[in-house]
Amino acid sequence: MWDKVQETVSYIKDKTNFTPEYGVILGSGLGGFTADIAIEHTLPYSEIPNFPVSTVQGHQGALVFGTIQGKKVVAMQGRFHFYEGYDMKQVTFPVRVMKYLGVEKLVVSNASGGVNPEYVVGDVVVITDHINMMPEHPLRGHNDERFGPRFVNMSEPYSKAMIEKAFELAEDLNLYLKTGIYLGLQGPTFETLAEYKMVKVLGADCVGMSTVPEVIVARHMNMECFGVSVITDMGDEDNIEEVNHDEVLEAAKKAEPHVRNLIKNLIAQY
Repeated sequence: MWDKVQETVSYIKDKTNFTPEYGVILGSGLGGFTADIAIEHTLPYSEIPNFPVSTVQGHQGALVFGTIQGKKVVAMQGRFHFYEGYDMKQVTFPVRVMKYLGVEKLVVSNASGGVNPEYVVGDVVVITDHINMMPEHPLRGHNDERFGPRFVNMSEPYSKAMIEKAFELAEDLNLYLKTGIYLGLQGPTFETLAEYKMVKVLGADCVGMSTVPEVIVARHMNMECFGVSVITDMGDEDNIEEVNHDEVLEAAKKAEPHVRNLIKNLIAQY
């Protein structure tokens, strides 16, 4: 893993000569964020050594390098999911690469199903914590101490300082944010009524199929993380909306301007 990461980092550095401070992972329907970046380089995943290729509709599949109000950023247009058939080390490989390109702060976004009755479709939720229910752990197996410690402290997976700054900004930007705990499941099926009930009983507010492995690996390397989720459908044990991926993308698209505004200003001012 170490050699592969370094090989990929060397390739990207040779191509871009760019040292980003911020990494951004753009979830379903949120790829338009790159319009806020003064783009200097774009590298399709298919051209990057050792990189997987995203297979999901709404995930474009490129690394975008540029600046936001002077801050250097690398953004992933499209992430990788365990349900696509990749193992967790492949899913989280780009986070490893980001770290060794220079990234110290990681912003992750996603679309999720809400179980908190105070949520409505289109809400923007700042993730305060997560519950890992994925069937494989991204740190399982041999631990390379060059990346980080064997046992990772997860008392603050999502930076409290970044969350505090986000809410300060939201007030200035007239954005209404909510907070919540995100639960990660494998997918690719949307949740059943019983599974929505389970998510709620376990203490989560929303559920999705990404983010958790990425944040675990980022924290393994001591990166500061901020997570935001767009509620694209709602479900509980009594009622569930029939939902498909196109509807998820449409709901995420409507919330996208708010998410973009938040992330853009957080990067610029934190």
